[in-house]
Amino acid sequence: MISLNTDGEFANNYKLLIGSILPRPIAVVSTLNKDGTNNLAPFSFFTGVSAKPMIVAFAPLIRSSNGEKKDTVLNIEREKEFVINFVTEENADKVNLASTELEYGQDEFEFAGLTPLNSEVVNAKRVKESPIHFECRLRDILSYGDQPGCGSLITGEVVKVHVDERIYDQGRIITNLWKPMGRGAGNDWFKTDSIIEKQRLMKTQIQK
Repeated sequence: MISLNTDGEFANNYKLLIGSILPRPIAVVSTLNKDGTNNLAPFSFFTGVSAKPMIVAFAPLIRSSNGEKKDTVLNIEREKEFVINFVTEENADKVNLASTELEYGQDEFEFAGLTPLNSEVVNAKRVKESPIHFECRLRDILSYGDQPGCGSLITGEVVKVHVDERIYDQGRIITNLWKPMGRGAGNDWFKTDSIIEKQRLMKTQIQK
């Protein structure tokens, strides 16, 4: 087994992270720019944090190209809200286009061919092509530095959930009906077309 230090170039650590934490769910985060135009960007450092209150988190990194915060972070710092949309096999190519670094104010919805929908609680738009939407209000932003590769942990309270009725049954979202996709290392993506079930043992089932 190889032992590696983490005090070198950030790019080396990044490769270790994205090659180890697999598959990674993708938060497609929509916000409003300062001029009122739409902003949309996917982030694969994303997870749930709490069920009640319902809290989610994602972690954008400072741009390696110029050392600046991403537009998504700037918008959330100012507006205190955002929407998380989700990636499916059907919308993955368009979501991938939305990851392109465009000039500030250029609408990623339009560039990627995605359709904006009005939200019910927040001002940021939802993605029509996503089967699930989380409308969120900002809870916290934790910053871990100001150099390229440093990240921020953004947590948001989910104040409204929208689910396509075709994938929703008796309080549950049915995974194989909406076909989510995840990120891997480099240009790799994961499909969820092979799902297995494993039941956890209960205390009463354990024989001492």
